Amino acid sequence: LRQHTTKSLRFSLSRICRLRKGMVIFMTLTSKQRAYLKSLAANLTPLFQIGKSNLTPEVTEAVAEAFNTHELIKISVLKGAEDDPAVMAGMLADRTGSTLVQVIGRKIVLYKENKDNKKIML
Repeated sequence: LRQHTTKSLRFSLSRICRLRKGMVIFMTLTSKQRAYLKSLAANLTPLFQIGKSNLTPEVTEAVAEAFNTHELIKISVLKGAEDDPAVMAGMLADRTGSTLVQVIGRKIVLYKENKDNKKIML
């Protein structure tokens, strides 16, 4: 993970579509949708903390399971984590099939639409 720089992973959050192995991973958010999700995330407390063990398969699985009950998830990256939060956010969004809403400092916000029990209307 350390070989990637923050600049290489910075992308326009209004167009977070990225291709990997021929598949579209992230959905595209408009700036209004992203702003709405950011406003909802401001009141959330982080559900998960990523520490010095970085992204383990257990953390990824727990976040994926949390999307069964939550559409919007805030994650905190602790100071002990060796990897860049932007890198971890991209990997986590990729592995869970969610959309990266924002990375501010050491806070990550992810969104995944729940088709069965939709709570957030975009």
